Amino acid sequence: MAEKEPERNVMSGQRFFYVTILNVAITIAEFIGGALSGSLSLISDAFHNLGDSFSIVFSYGAHKISQKRQNERNTFGYKRAEIIAAFLNAIALCLICLFLMVEAVKRISHPESINGSLMLAVAVVGLIANFVSAFLLNAGAKHNLNMRATYLHIMSDALSSVAIIVGGILIDIFGWVWIDPVVTILVAVYIFYESIPIIRQTNRILMQGAPVIDYQAIKHDLLQINGILGVHHVHAWSIDEHNVIFSAHVNLHDMKISEAQQIYSQIDDLMEKKYHMCHVTIQAETTRGEGEDMIYDRGNDIP
Repeated sequence: MAEKEPERNVMSGQRFFYVTILNVAITIAEFIGGALSGSLSLISDAFHNLGDSFSIVFSYGAHKISQKRQNERNTFGYKRAEIIAAFLNAIALCLICLFLMVEAVKRISHPESINGSLMLAVAVVGLIANFVSAFLLNAGAKHNLNMRATYLHIMSDALSSVAIIVGGILIDIFGWVWIDPVVTILVAVYIFYESIPIIRQTNRILMQGAPVIDYQAIKHDLLQINGILGVHHVHAWSIDEHNVIFSAHVNLHDMKISEAQQIYSQIDDLMEKKYHMCHVTIQAETTRGEGEDMIYDRGNDIP
């Protein structure tokens, strides 16, 4: 069977409430602190935290939707809701980073005076709150792309706070006001870099992509089952990061359905235990499709 998510309720309503309240509080504090101190990095982090608050609510909603059972309208269920949320959250994070980098470059060209002590104090408060939020989200982030995207939002905020603290100290000691926009750029680049893998993985799933699979090994193993003469028209695609669907056409001798069913059972056992497919569909044929490619390709996406 496909790898099960160890903690299905990766984000309880209580944890969701606490994390949301913490992020709203950080956002208000950083907006006020940034305005009073003149720190772009604090204001940029406030925008980031504001985005996090929406992201957390969005992720939690998607998580609740994903728990709905499959029905006539969605025969594969609603697990993709979390993939969509993770994709959109990661895209939003990248857009925020690009905006912050542009603003930081402008600030380098036109530096402004900054109250380093106030900047430092607000950043310390933000760091503590972000670490608490990260702790609350940690378990779900290990096994769920949606929560991982949200967790990345929180951890990137914690990193921002650390960078702002360092910047505040340097401004206080040396008066280096240029360090503020430089910190903003460095943090934005790092967050952008960390967001790209989530975008790639979620995009691949939404595009019906399959995980890395050795198709030749699958064909070899299937042909070892007594009665299977050929394998073609194979499809494998991901529902989410844990569940993979597999279908294939197999050539068999002309036999009774009851005899073919025994072969089906062997195929199911092989594909689920060795290749971790959560659902397997087999179409039995005698001579139809003999000699055709394992991966169907005649210029059409679906035969």
